[in-house]
Amino acid sequence: MTTITELCAVATDKSRFVSIQNYIDFSKWFLEFISDSNNYEARIISRKENNYKFYQYKSEASYNVTRPVNGDLFLSEAKADFAFAFFRDVLRDTERLRGLNNEEGALLNAVIYTLQQSIGCALDALPASKNNVAKKINGDLFERLMLYIFQEMGFYVMGLVENLQIEDFQMKYQHDLFFQKEGALKAIGSVKTSGKDRLDKVFLDKLFYNKLKRVDVPHFAIFLGDVQRSGRESDYGVSQTFLPGHFKAYTLAMNPLDGVYYCDLRPIMKTDRLLKQEIKRLDELLCRDIWSLMGMDEYGGNKQEVYGNI
Repeated sequence: MTTITELCAVATDKSRFVSIQNYIDFSKWFLEFISDSNNYEARIISRKENNYKFYQYKSEASYNVTRPVNGDLFLSEAKADFAFAFFRDVLRDTERLRGLNNEEGALLNAVIYTLQQSIGCALDALPASKNNVAKKINGDLFERLMLYIFQEMGFYVMGLVENLQIEDFQMKYQHDLFFQKEGALKAIGSVKTSGKDRLDKVFLDKLFYNKLKRVDVPHFAIFLGDVQRSGRESDYGVSQTFLPGHFKAYTLAMNPLDGVYYCDLRPIMKTDRLLKQEIKRLDELLCRDIWSLMGMDEYGGNKQEVYGNI
């Protein structure tokens, strides 16, 4: 029988995640684990936003409680096989990917959310003293997942540390996603599990990079979500870590990003006039916007035709 200790041990080993299939296999394993209520102490429903739930592990994980999981996005074991097969198929078929309808796009988005949250929830079994370690691993694996997704779609993209010369010293610039086409830089993407404590940096990265390099390279950002657990045991809820005032200020007064994408959109992102204009669901990047950012709006053939000369 699988234990949360086993799942957590795999989740902490980044060498176990070197392909999209590795993420799928792990997620299936985690979904099988939580499908049996005997494997954990309790499933807790958020007191206000009832679509969020938490899992409390047993004594082997010190009764730790997971991060909030959005039940509207997190796939059940029963739906996972079909959804994961759909995910692999559309990533390999560019023409089909670009033609997905809203419902199919939502499924694509839910798959990515489920793959990453399975890892995050498993890491929540680590002791509190290793909280920062868990955050680092979770962030690194989300960056890696998005990198693999874009590579599977056929893009020439990598993670890169670039040395920028500023007068008589060098500054290291780390790029999560560095897109090139025919040897030229076309777009830069930042990948974060949340905007908490990171939102400022994403906007500043675009401002400083383009100024220092004297270029106008599009920068976009991907966030998994922006909620965290709040309250106390038996009365848990969620609180929002997204700062709409900061986002609006950076967008209007400094420099807007060329795209902001969330798996788990907050309600205000769907109702506020500016936010719903600037922030989209992640599948919109994969199905449509990335092609504009790469200057490929004219695309009409298959993937081999588009990328054969890269």
